[in-house]
Amino acid sequence: MTDTITKVPYIPHDAPFSGEQKNWLGGFFAGLHSRLATGAGQVAPAAMAVESKPIDIIFGTQTGNAETVAESAANLARTKGFTPRVAEMDDISIDQLVAMQNLIVIISTYGEGEMPDNAHQFWDALSASTAPRLESLNYGVLALGDTSYDAFCQAGKLVDTRLEQLGAKRLSDRVDCDVDFEDAAEAWVANTIPDAGTAAPVAAPTPKSVKSGWGRKNPYAAKMIENRILSGTKSAKEIRHIGFDLGDSGLKYEAGDALGVIPINAPDLVQGWLDRFGISAETDVNGTAIGDQLSTQFEITTPSRDLIRALEPLVEDNELSHVIANGDKEALEHFLWGKDTLDLLNLKPDLALDPAQVLGWLKPIQHRAYSISSSPNANPGEVHLTVAAVRWMYENRPHRGVCSTFLSDLGAQGSTAGVFVSPNKSFRVPEDNSVPMIMVGPGTGIAPFRAFLQERHARGATGTNWLFFGDQHRTSDFIYEDEIGKFSKSGLLTRLDLAFSRDQSEKIYVQHRMTENGKDLYAQLEEGGYFYVCGDATHMAKDVDTALHHIIETQGGMTPEAATDYVNRLKREKRYVRDVY
Repeated sequence: MTDTITKVPYIPHDAPFSGEQKNWLGGFFAGLHSRLATGAGQVAPAAMAVESKPIDIIFGTQTGNAETVAESAANLARTKGFTPRVAEMDDISIDQLVAMQNLIVIISTYGEGEMPDNAHQFWDALSASTAPRLESLNYGVLALGDTSYDAFCQAGKLVDTRLEQLGAKRLSDRVDCDVDFEDAAEAWVANTIPDAGTAAPVAAPTPKSVKSGWGRKNPYAAKMIENRILSGTKSAKEIRHIGFDLGDSGLKYEAGDALGVIPINAPDLVQGWLDRFGISAETDVNGTAIGDQLSTQFEITTPSRDLIRALEPLVEDNELSHVIANGDKEALEHFLWGKDTLDLLNLKPDLALDPAQVLGWLKPIQHRAYSISSSPNANPGEVHLTVAAVRWMYENRPHRGVCSTFLSDLGAQGSTAGVFVSPNKSFRVPEDNSVPMIMVGPGTGIAPFRAFLQERHARGATGTNWLFFGDQHRTSDFIYEDEIGKFSKSGLLTRLDLAFSRDQSEKIYVQHRMTENGKDLYAQLEEGGYFYVCGDATHMAKDVDTALHHIIETQGGMTPEAATDYVNRLKREKRYVRDVY
């Protein structure tokens, strides 16, 4: 059980109030919040003696990490005498931003330097040429990212620079966090919030959130209870259903959350590295057996940027040197296609390598997050995943996806894997059980919607449930077909539209089925329906978004601009949400 962060209501940007009236109402809500936060609507002793000072904490997140940091920042702010107001970035209008005094921005970068889904509208307004000056604003930006990507922390860098351009003053310098963000984020928050003002400390600190204790640095060893293949024998894919027993861990999750899994590198790949170094697994490197380090501590499949740069002058490969010298990202991706890090070490087989030096070029092994495909109300004490195992051959050597094959190859029931829950509070079943729910989830994108349907059944929800699903071939790629059939027969799944792209000469995808049924889809949105997308971000999610805009434009008789406003409203109302990767 965790404490709930109370979010101060914001005045909608289109509310019929003047700027002065909005400021007054904002202060009223902040004061109300400070009373409610103490429990039972009573005013804390410190609140009666000292006027609490507001601090705004806004976050942009794709998977929930930035929101988690924002909640921790809010807890700390309370102990410093502040009244924290926490909100998603897209919930904040420019008028509200102008009225703020102290602002903490916590934002992750999505994909290749993009804003996360719940920060697009905020950024559009902030980056516009009509954005107002912000000389009275003090701010700090904490950026979350991954150094594996060229545009590391790009979203945070853009927001930080733009706020400075508009005249805002930094509370502290921006910090860019890699995937191991927890310690750096905690230190930044602690150093930044005390500088925001001189408010007196509260009489009694807000109790810290009580958590299960399990996390990325301390995963729970969950016992596997199910590992079955879902795809057919003629499928080009290997998709598996994985189930874990949560035992007495105390781990809690909701439909829509993700499960973080800590992988272990494949034994044959570890042996390949040992052979390349010409040493045994027991060899001491930096005080620890290198076999253990290669198995559990380092990412040894995907080459890091540091390793690529360090190896380039040593391996003397003309193609690699050419693409590095020219800074051609696409050419580098083409060169790396199919290769893992061991392939790069083998570009010059006679090159003597210092194991300690090479380990210094590697990144720590990271957890992988999988959309949970079960509802805890339908499967108490269990958590299910839908995993596509990635395997390929290159230079006559088997290659594997790190975590997908770790899970798929775990073996007999009873094996364990280190896991923890990654909450995704933006991706949830509607609280109103009567509203329509539209789900677009081809391939393994069906995972959270299996959970959603189980959850709607457990709640006795009366709202309609419409699923768009597809893959390559119906006979081999219709995963969970039996379950979906039962959902349909029972009436739980009100409507099912399928798109198997290679069962006919013309490829048909889920976005085509959406367009074919545009009239009904738009009608359900008009009835208050929620629209969900899960799966491939590179192509599918973008094509689905384009189709959605087209449907709204044509069925609603709108201009493209009006359709965009309609979609943005859906996003603001959390009725168009995505879990894409």
